[in-house]
Amino acid sequence: MELARMIPMRIQVTRIATLLVLVALILGQKGAEARKGRILESFEYIAMSCRAHSASITDFGGIGDGKTSNTKAFQDAVNHLSQYANDGGAQLYVPAGQWLTGSFSLSSHFTLYLHKDAVLLASQDMSEWPVLKALPSYGRGRDAAGGRFASLIFGTNLTDVVVTGANGTIDGQGAFWWQNFHKGKLKYTRPYLIEFMYSDNIQISNLTFLNSPSWNVHPVYSSNILVQGITIIAPITSPNTDGINPDSCTNVRIEDSYIVSGDDCIAVKSGWDEYGISFGMPTKQLVIRRLTCISPYSAAIALGSEMSGGIEDVRAEDITAIHTESGVRIKTARGRGGFVKDIYVKGMTLHTMKWVFWMTGNYKAHADNHYDPNALPVIQGINYRDIMADNVSMAARLEGIEGDPFTQICISNVTIGMAAKAKKVPWTCTDVEGITSGVSPRPCDQLPDQGPEKITACDFPAEPLSIDRVVLKSCTYRTKYM
Repeated sequence: MELARMIPMRIQVTRIATLLVLVALILGQKGAEARKGRILESFEYIAMSCRAHSASITDFGGIGDGKTSNTKAFQDAVNHLSQYANDGGAQLYVPAGQWLTGSFSLSSHFTLYLHKDAVLLASQDMSEWPVLKALPSYGRGRDAAGGRFASLIFGTNLTDVVVTGANGTIDGQGAFWWQNFHKGKLKYTRPYLIEFMYSDNIQISNLTFLNSPSWNVHPVYSSNILVQGITIIAPITSPNTDGINPDSCTNVRIEDSYIVSGDDCIAVKSGWDEYGISFGMPTKQLVIRRLTCISPYSAAIALGSEMSGGIEDVRAEDITAIHTESGVRIKTARGRGGFVKDIYVKGMTLHTMKWVFWMTGNYKAHADNHYDPNALPVIQGINYRDIMADNVSMAARLEGIEGDPFTQICISNVTIGMAAKAKKVPWTCTDVEGITSGVSPRPCDQLPDQGPEKITACDFPAEPLSIDRVVLKSCTYRTKYM
């Protein structure tokens, strides 16, 4: 009886053991599968568009040692991922490391994402920089009469492109280019760090740009551009290291950015002399807000000098400038043609400035000698309000063009604290017309005070532009064992 009872028990134990082995095998298999597909990197970011496909630059042979050229790896990656343009788009991830590269071009429906410890190092090998024709609205290069080197990150005729990161860095290693520029050794115009031409729906955000060879961010002949959360740093003596230059663009939003440079922090442009007039593409519907600028030899915001295609409807607010030559500067000349009109600026805080306001119709740099001296620019509808400044050498230098005055200037609610060694005459005005209200020190006679009841006279549009209605999405990037 005892033995009879033990046999079923042994069978039961055997069955349980078998089941445990099977469970272990199944779990082991699932564990292997889980390890095979385990997520290595996962993060979220905000963008105009999310992507269905993902890859890392290391998948294409990229080596982030700061010495190996990755130009081919980047271009191969973009070319491969471009096949997904009509299948949800693709994103290329640049992990931590120093990624030496020359110029490479992006494709449509594409995202380039830089890890917070990723650095793109611009190559100093000129053979890794293709030479492009001069921009048609300029007729020549800025540094030389011929063409120009392609930008580090470049794109033309694209739509829906995002260049972003967790404040990753793009280092132009500009000293090499600056030295060659000063020595007159460059046959072509220096490259920019990022440029998009003839493109639409572009986002550039959450990145740090260092030591650009020349301009940093240059959208040109493009529309619906968002530049957000950008840090730009270059030595204050570096040549032409403009921060952000919207050029013949429509619907642009620049916000929450910090710029230290050797030239204008933001320079709004639209072509040069007869070439810009002929091309005829203005920059318009531009929003600039929450900008901090340091540029002792240039402006926080410059309009021109290349403005021959026109500049219209620029709205700037909440601007801080420290140790900057001027707050807002308008630069033009006979031969420019074009126009700068309907400019609205409010809410500026300025510390240690040479000029708060500077307009000049005598900026004589020309593309060549073929410009028409009778092509006179139209400067009108310039509105400044709600400005506080201290330690200022001169309140304003306003110089229109004889026979072509700058008109409809409105300045209100402005308090300027003059420096200890300020100019004896705080305002100089020639060939300008307009009004002021609540401005101290007292403006020039060409801008008569309308009294405190007109302190809000200077216009600022209430209706938002379409670029302000762009809603960003939360996107996810994941990499896995394959």
